Amino acid sequence: MRISPIRSNHSGAHAAPYESAKAAVVARHKYLSNYVKPLEIMEAMQTKLKYLAVVLITMFTGFHAQAATESESEAQAQAEDLTQREDVSAFIERVSAANKLDAEKVRAVLAAARVQQSILEAIARPAEKTMTWGSYRKIFIQPQRIQGGVEFSDKYAEHLQRAEQRFGVPASMIVAIIGVETLYGKRMGSYRVVDALATLAFDYPPRSTFFAKELENFLVLSLGNELDPLQAKGSYAGAMGYGQFMPSSYRAYAVDFDGDDLADIWNNPVDAIGSVANYFARHGWKQNADIVIPAKLNGEKLDAEQLNASLKPSVKVKNLAAMGLASEQKLKGRTLVAPFKYVGEEADEYWLGLHNFYVITRYNRSRLYAMAVYQLSQAIAEQTQES
Repeated sequence: MRISPIRSNHSGAHAAPYESAKAAVVARHKYLSNYVKPLEIMEAMQTKLKYLAVVLITMFTGFHAQAATESESEAQAQAEDLTQREDVSAFIERVSAANKLDAEKVRAVLAAARVQQSILEAIARPAEKTMTWGSYRKIFIQPQRIQGGVEFSDKYAEHLQRAEQRFGVPASMIVAIIGVETLYGKRMGSYRVVDALATLAFDYPPRSTFFAKELENFLVLSLGNELDPLQAKGSYAGAMGYGQFMPSSYRAYAVDFDGDDLADIWNNPVDAIGSVANYFARHGWKQNADIVIPAKLNGEKLDAEQLNASLKPSVKVKNLAAMGLASEQKLKGRTLVAPFKYVGEEADEYWLGLHNFYVITRYNRSRLYAMAVYQLSQAIAEQTQES
């Protein structure tokens, strides 16, 4: 079905209703001029003009709504069947054979998947690569998210304490991850996971290999368990649940933390708590160790080349002076740090990332993300102690 373009003037199909309504108002005006007092004429004309406006708005709104609905239906009807593509067919054969999956079931899932342009647009402009620290910080270190973290901490205090004891990860750090990722489960994503992963696996060349592997993991996860692959929702990148685990992370680190024999990170915050803690522990979190230390300029020329050069600590503290930096906390000279510069809202900030800061970046490979999680965890811990 083809939709005629909607014009901004009153020509064509719109002209007749408009002229007819206008003529009715004019005729009524002539009648009133002969028999009604001036004040009554004005009131009558205002009523008729309001009626005319309602007629026109209803006419145009209805036409636009119908056009939008028909256009959407047409787009869905013409959506590409990915399984007709050679690269997708090859993927189906390879993944089915490697994981002993029913190839027809895999084909049926991918035949129902839809490439989404909005996903490609979203991944092309991630906040971590387009924002300064000053702008990024305001998104996450704000009263609503801090208070939400305090409330989440109070509600699940028993399970958070158990996770901290078992995995050695502070409760406030677990809560901060869930807070940054999904606002404590309130924003877990509205895209079908299969659409997100298929779009990025087959139509996003820069990271197609990574997302093809995640799609493979998702198919194994869903077809091998009681998970409907066409119903699971997540982010534009295919991340799932309270903690926004990618499918490979779910398979590797998700845990059943409440003893019901199911690791449910979508609907069960207790399982999410245990899964986030397990992720950190498996990536080498050091219990009671520092995370990041503030630094300052020491008055000498700053060597900017080593700032933000690596997320992994690789610079010895004893070499910071030659870079023009100094730690604001006493550290051993052989301690390895990652020196960072953050462009703040009012001034630049300098920080030294330690091993545990690097562990946070294993969750999301961004120094902005890691700092937001750290500072949110500190704010939540302080408020929780005060309440």
